[in-house]
Amino acid sequence: MRTLVCTTPGKFDYQTAEEPELQPGHALIKIKKIGICGTDLHAYEGTQPFFNYPRILGHELSGELIEADQAPGFEKGERVTFIPYFYCGTCIACRSGKPNCCTDIKVAGVHIDGGMVEYVSVPSYALVHGEGLSYDELALVEPLAIGAHGVRRAAIQAGEFVLVVGAGPIGLGIMEFARIAGAQVIALDINEDRLAFCRQNLGVNFTVNALSADVQSQIRDITNGDMPTVVIDATGSLKAINNGFEYMAHGARYVLVGLQKGEIAFSHPEFHKREATLMSSRNATREDFEHVIDSMKKGLVNPKTYITHQVNFDEVKDEFPNWLNPANGVIKAMVSL
Repeated sequence: MRTLVCTTPGKFDYQTAEEPELQPGHALIKIKKIGICGTDLHAYEGTQPFFNYPRILGHELSGELIEADQAPGFEKGERVTFIPYFYCGTCIACRSGKPNCCTDIKVAGVHIDGGMVEYVSVPSYALVHGEGLSYDELALVEPLAIGAHGVRRAAIQAGEFVLVVGAGPIGLGIMEFARIAGAQVIALDINEDRLAFCRQNLGVNFTVNALSADVQSQIRDITNGDMPTVVIDATGSLKAINNGFEYMAHGARYVLVGLQKGEIAFSHPEFHKREATLMSSRNATREDFEHVIDSMKKGLVNPKTYITHQVNFDEVKDEFPNWLNPANGVIKAMVSL
């Protein structure tokens, strides 16, 4: 079978490999769609934390179930996606119902090879039913689940002002599920085209350009002087993350979904006087995947809104560098096999 390997930062090679054979407790999937995510782009750039080369990228995936062992309820030929965070099942996180942050987690396309292949083998426990969704829609479940998990971590209450920092694909998903939770969403980004996308396609009523001289005062005006009670970062930018502490209301929660390599810094007295809460949000759980699929089926989320570029597998090597250029307006590139 054909594979696409990121051999070093900035370099892809098409290679051939043996098709995987069915292993006990595993399932074989014929990949149909691959969504390109920020992790893939950062790996290509050489800026992704916890990453080694060579690596087969890809974990936003959908496909046809070819064969499975220990997968009751699943049938050959059905459309599926899967949860690409493979866990040990025995560590403190797994025992606490948080396999998304397993101490020995293996994320497909990051810690182990991913889905830029014709066929992939995954643990049967990771399978997710397609529920009548298209392959394109199913390939978008994982990135939207990341956003849904961050929103669930924030425990958003209806009517709260929620500031989402970063209007990339993950940030857009956070905005969607914050809206579904009843929040008044404020989008903050440096890209005016992305902010326009938020207004026109996601119904976000409040947008602020982070390059403005008066960001804090704009946010204060929007929130009637209170500042947001929830701030969620989806940038992975150290500067943006550190700035986010300035936008918190007293009693606010700050959720870090984006990941960067350095150390964050903030004023302890300012944080303390707010009795603020700082938390991270990593990956997603089956509950989040099911919430996303249910929201798609109910029409609360239109996944096709996100897909701006469609390419065939053979074109990825040549097209991939273009997706790094903001001028090309990429929200989500989708690869077909």
